Amino acid sequence: MTSADPDDTGLLAPGWAGSPAAAATSDTACLQALLDAEAALTRAQASLDLAPAGAAGAVTEAAVADRFDVRSLAGRARGGGNPVIPLVADLTEAVGEEYGPYVHRGATSQDIMDTAMMLVAVRALDTVLPDLARTERALARLAAGHRDTAMPGRTLSQHAVPTTFGLKAAGWRSLTLDARDRIKTVRESLPVQLGGAAGTLAAFTAYGAQDPQALVAAYARELGLKEPLLPWHTLRTPIADLAGCLAFAAGALGKVAADVLVLGRTEIAEVAEGRGGGSSAMPHKANPVRSTLIAAAARRAPQSAATLYGSMAAEDERPAGAWQAEWEPLRDLLRLVGGAARDAAELTEGLRVNAEAMREHLGLTHGLIVSERLSAELAAVLGRARAKALLTEAARRTYTEGRPLAELLAEEPELKDVDLGELTDPARYTGAAASLTDRALERR
Repeated sequence: MTSADPDDTGLLAPGWAGSPAAAATSDTACLQALLDAEAALTRAQASLDLAPAGAAGAVTEAAVADRFDVRSLAGRARGGGNPVIPLVADLTEAVGEEYGPYVHRGATSQDIMDTAMMLVAVRALDTVLPDLARTERALARLAAGHRDTAMPGRTLSQHAVPTTFGLKAAGWRSLTLDARDRIKTVRESLPVQLGGAAGTLAAFTAYGAQDPQALVAAYARELGLKEPLLPWHTLRTPIADLAGCLAFAAGALGKVAADVLVLGRTEIAEVAEGRGGGSSAMPHKANPVRSTLIAAAARRAPQSAATLYGSMAAEDERPAGAWQAEWEPLRDLLRLVGGAARDAAELTEGLRVNAEAMREHLGLTHGLIVSERLSAELAAVLGRARAKALLTEAARRTYTEGRPLAELLAEEPELKDVDLGELTDPARYTGAAASLTDRALERR
């Protein structure tokens, strides 16, 4: 039997298609995780003399995805509501008559499915973390290289006060590191699942386990997952933790993409993707494809996470519907974040920064971008009320006459000894941006 999954290609999902996370979450990868969970359970039992050593070897040898028909398993999963039931039948047959009875011994379908999903998550997250590291390094270079590159700070879509591109890049990097830290913490906490039919481990005692928790510990060791304190059939902390860290990561990378999309507009052109995408109709276009795909992932991720959080309200010792609702959104989240991490690495490594455009845009308001500074500085010279009245009138004239603020203020005799050129230079009013950037770059 073969296990090709031709319908699992991502034709409508360019954000994750072809990514390492796509391979780690494919139907074949999920099937292999299910088989790994089954084989590890038999090995764990054998290690405690609850199964023959030969059974451990036979089940492990048979538990190879390429030996099974994933399409057939998917179709037959409808009969019992999950793919473990038909897989156990096929695996038992593949193992053979002598050791077949040791396949799935004492377990319930949810034990294997939950454990397999933890394996899939770990393997997918292990592809995400290197891409986040690439993104972090690229952003560190941008932050250091543009530590003093002044640009307009924008609030509510309008120019506010000057900032630096270095500080902006340092902020992007900080979010990326926050995502990395959350993912690493969750990845290291993911547990096996083993509880039997209703989370009591009763079947394992029936098969001779005097200390069922020792079997759980052995199972965890076999798979490199954590040993849980309790069976978590309806205690869905691991799933909720995954939902949270993945949704956060998508949003963190989405912030980078959102800024690049705005700053890369034709009218702004302060940054540009290193290699834009083409258009089917307009030959001149170099579309910000990487940023677009990341932004799409950031918009989809919260809804998938919401489904996982909603599934925490699971009744009884085994739920009907809540557990089954998790599988697709969890895989979607892993794929979305895996694709976004890949695209973020490519985006940040190739990002082009137009410092000249940033400097030019600082002058668009003819000096009004530093009005906050002037309010403070001139109050000391003229008094607060007079300074406010003077600046309000000068700002009005700047808008209506299109003359530089410094030129208008220079007409005021009271300001003849004030260095208006220095006070109205946006590059000289970036506050602590440089030191904040330095501080952010100290984080490893």
